[in-house]
Amino acid sequence: MKNLVCLFVTIAFFLSGCKNTSLPAGGRNTYAIIPAPLSLTEKTGEFTFSKKSRILLHPLNSQTEISASFLASLVNNGAGFSPEISEGDRPRNGSVFLEIDTAVSNPSGYSLVVTGNSITVKAGSPAALFNAVQTIRQLMPPDVEKPFSGTVNKLAIPACEIKDEPRFAYRGMHLDVGRHLFSVEAIKKYIDLLALHKMNYFHWHLTEDQGWRIEIKKYPRLTEIGSIRKETVIGHAGRKPNQFDGKPYGGFYTQDEVRDIVSYATSRFITVIPEIEMPGHSLAALAAYPELSCTGGPFEVGKTWGIFEDVYCAGKEETFSFLEDVLTEVFELFPSQYIHIGGDECPKTRWKKCSLCQKRIKDEGLKDEHELQSYFIRRIEKFALSKGKRIIGWDEILEGGLAPEATVMSWRGVKGGIEAARQNHDVIMTPTTYAYLDYYQAEPADQPLAIGGYLPLEKVYSFNPVFEELTEEQQKHILGVQGNVWTEYIATPEHLEYMACPRMFAISEIGWTMANKKDFEDFLARFEVQRKRYDALNINYFKGEYRDTRSVKKQ
Repeated sequence: MKNLVCLFVTIAFFLSGCKNTSLPAGGRNTYAIIPAPLSLTEKTGEFTFSKKSRILLHPLNSQTEISASFLASLVNNGAGFSPEISEGDRPRNGSVFLEIDTAVSNPSGYSLVVTGNSITVKAGSPAALFNAVQTIRQLMPPDVEKPFSGTVNKLAIPACEIKDEPRFAYRGMHLDVGRHLFSVEAIKKYIDLLALHKMNYFHWHLTEDQGWRIEIKKYPRLTEIGSIRKETVIGHAGRKPNQFDGKPYGGFYTQDEVRDIVSYATSRFITVIPEIEMPGHSLAALAAYPELSCTGGPFEVGKTWGIFEDVYCAGKEETFSFLEDVLTEVFELFPSQYIHIGGDECPKTRWKKCSLCQKRIKDEGLKDEHELQSYFIRRIEKFALSKGKRIIGWDEILEGGLAPEATVMSWRGVKGGIEAARQNHDVIMTPTTYAYLDYYQAEPADQPLAIGGYLPLEKVYSFNPVFEELTEEQQKHILGVQGNVWTEYIATPEHLEYMACPRMFAISEIGWTMANKKDFEDFLARFEVQRKRYDALNINYFKGEYRDTRSVKKQ
């Protein structure tokens, strides 16, 4: 019944006169691209790859070769041969011409022309060139996603002209590995999904109360002790009394593994932003180094979820020396301009009773503990800036005064982001009401245990990060959007994919596609076509109801 409904939706949509898709003979949608491009003009005919096809680059260098090699591997998967890659200064019959063209008005933009004789891409930058290849990829049959089967099939791309550029500069996905750890292979698969959908930032949440997940050579106890919790709560943490599984859980990424993941992301023009939580969500670090707390401990790594009152002591110089040492090693591993320092959900209970924290408040002329947190963040920002880095923090860093050059991730709704933009600070929108992909996406009774909330695909897709309260100049501080996946109740790669997909794909369209080009029925029609690609990629995406059924019931 579900498939029949989807068929009716798709047919109705196409009969309504969509300009960005077509339904040729056989019922196959030829132009199903996610996220939707700025403009797409359908043409007759198709380009077919042959063993004589070449990929011509202008210029040929290490950056442009990334896109050419990626495309060649897709052709090899689909047809059993890899086109030769060489330098060329113009399109040629039977070949693909990929060019970096400084005349393209937006460095992130590209044009793509597919005819019966050739494919021509003109891109404003190597990253834009790679995104153009992802568009070509989505125009290819799903077989290109799997190793060559041994059977030579025709590999063709429908003729069209596309002009495209992103709406926002920042298009990201987050992943929490503090609560549950995921293998290097699973992280790379996650990054691949970002690349397919033209997302360019991977926010990697590496430290938490329940586990420290990155090797820091100067402080080995962070991983020897801080990466392992004695046991994990069973079921929902809100149910009291808690029950536990009695099984130790732990693990971390070595610095070599981190370098491998960063390199892999770079090969897909994705920037990895590490998050090292402070001053709260630091119980795992305090279990390893209790002297960094206000009370001296002892502590154990968190076994359940929630907020813990023991946080880094803001009154001790040793705290800042420790964090600067940690960040120094982190900076060496991540070339990103940004470092995320958390700043969220930091109880002030210990600070209020700590003589050293109170002395810090008095000595620095601070008003209260909220201003002490602002002092903490500002001091970390000063250190980061001295190393050529800029900080991002959750919207709590607004409390007590915002650090001078900080970027705010607005998660508690959009108010924090609006306020930061009014103060001329850059903002990334990731509100719980639209972007928290650990929330239920269908009726909870039929779903795996989740943290709560209700966020179907339709609701995610409806988000528009433009706000009437902001002037045109202030609106420019909205860098973009990000989807977040917190993993308290997500322990396997299959469950991760189930929660992220296809809502991640909606996030990609929010970040890339101009508001007047967005249409949820259009998105569903394109998604229906791309399902075969996701199946070929072995993605465990959610296959239930994508509309907001609760809102329908209320009407």
